[in-house]
Amino acid sequence: MPVMPAGRNKSRTTSLTRAPAWRALAAHRKTWQDRHLRELFATDPQRFSRFSAEACGLLLDYSKNLVTAETLELLLALARERGLPDRIGELLAGKRVNSTEKRAAWHSALRAGHAAPREVRRTLDAMRSFAGALRAGAVKGAGGRPVTDVVSLGIGGSALGPALAAEAWAAEGGPRVHFVTTPGEMLARALAPLDAETTLFIVQSKSFSTQETLINARAARAWLENSCGSAGPGAHFAAVTAQAEAALSFGVPQERIFPMWDWVGGRYSLWSAVGLPAMIAMGGDRFDDMLAGAAAMDAHFSEAPPEHNLPVLMALTGLWHASFFGMDTRAVIPYAPGLSLLPAWLQQLEMESLGKSVSSRGKPLRHDSGAVLWGGAGIEGQHAYFQMLHQGTRPVPVDFITCRAPRAGTGSDTHAVMLANCFAQSALLMQGVTAAETAAALRAAGAGEREAARLAPHQALPGNRPSSTLLLDALTPHSLGALLALYEHRTFVQSAIWDINAFDQWGVEHGKQLASSLLPEFASATPATTHDASTNGLVNYVKKMNTEKP
Repeated sequence: MPVMPAGRNKSRTTSLTRAPAWRALAAHRKTWQDRHLRELFATDPQRFSRFSAEACGLLLDYSKNLVTAETLELLLALARERGLPDRIGELLAGKRVNSTEKRAAWHSALRAGHAAPREVRRTLDAMRSFAGALRAGAVKGAGGRPVTDVVSLGIGGSALGPALAAEAWAAEGGPRVHFVTTPGEMLARALAPLDAETTLFIVQSKSFSTQETLINARAARAWLENSCGSAGPGAHFAAVTAQAEAALSFGVPQERIFPMWDWVGGRYSLWSAVGLPAMIAMGGDRFDDMLAGAAAMDAHFSEAPPEHNLPVLMALTGLWHASFFGMDTRAVIPYAPGLSLLPAWLQQLEMESLGKSVSSRGKPLRHDSGAVLWGGAGIEGQHAYFQMLHQGTRPVPVDFITCRAPRAGTGSDTHAVMLANCFAQSALLMQGVTAAETAAALRAAGAGEREAARLAPHQALPGNRPSSTLLLDALTPHSLGALLALYEHRTFVQSAIWDINAFDQWGVEHGKQLASSLLPEFASATPATTHDASTNGLVNYVKKMNTEKP
């Protein structure tokens, strides 16, 4: 695998806010004070065709964003000025784009098919064999009965991606797949209805030392020993890790240890052996289709010109809203059954990657980076937080995601309801409802002039709130893979322009270290004194109250 150091691009050494293209965009932003999306649509009947693009079975409509042809030209100039084509090439070639840890971020190699590294192809073959045997009932527990339930023990990137894929495209037949992330009650609830003799655990931890995962793994082993005896647990474990010796010491059979590599970050690891629970749930063929969809998006990202490149267009419009309009939060709202976990997966992808305050050279940023990402299923959300989206004081850009055609088993009438609601919400965010229109509607409904004037301000919506719509042909494993890779590359493009390292997460790592240092305090008989006053006080309060109240 090539991991040559990335060459320095002169454009990246210039302060971003001083760059000519950035300054041109800042000047252009001032021209938006009196513009409204409603008027842009009224004066340009071709706006949808001008500001939409297709690739890999996905249509991106970004016409409801705060952009004109001039805006797009300036954003594309910024991308060129920041050396984006070179950065894309470095990423996809497996160069060391993770500068602080001196690693590649070569997750695209995991879905490269026959062009993938030999170790990747060998691991995928082993995964297919094991997943196929499980689905066929050929893998048995210590008592000789076929495995009926698989419990994946992992957290963060070792759970979010596989759980999303399994929810979106679980196939009939085969064992049931469960995901447990946090210790204690979550594991107890998952195990309560299961039979230990027919349950298999997959321990997902690159270091085989992740605190939450190892607590769950030990609890699972104790649960098995209670039912299967001390000789039985080994038959009920598999592991995905970079530390095979630690997994062996825990009791995982050698043939059930699947490797992880340091050039794949946790939030990009669905495509690796971390995806084993998803493969068990989906079946090998569907998992392969998902990999192929992601590979198709990789090829599009590499080859399509920027003005037709879906990840580039999504990244640039998002950056425009965040950096020049101060829209520092963003909602992702799927109107597609099977994608309810997508916002959670994206939270890790984007906020771990873009939540940085120094440049790739370690200098404090003079601009904001990233946005707070949130969201949820659209039908539920429009009965809750959509009120703030429409009438709140802070505009929030939205990504709407839906499918042109229903999936098998979903009635066309039900699907039409989903489409109608999705398109209506994006249209209403864009156009709004004026006070005059509201007053006229109230009068038409029988309200008097004074009552109409009183209620109109409460019912008016400002509009001019940006959104993009991603329309999948249908939710298939292939389109799911393309969708996830699209967001991966969108995130990378923004990191390249903001000049930050998208592939480390030192805030997460320091949090883990501090938690490890605090853990012994709860078992100590002496009061905590070595931390700040608040932390010492909280620890000591818990210890005192737990001692006094059995």
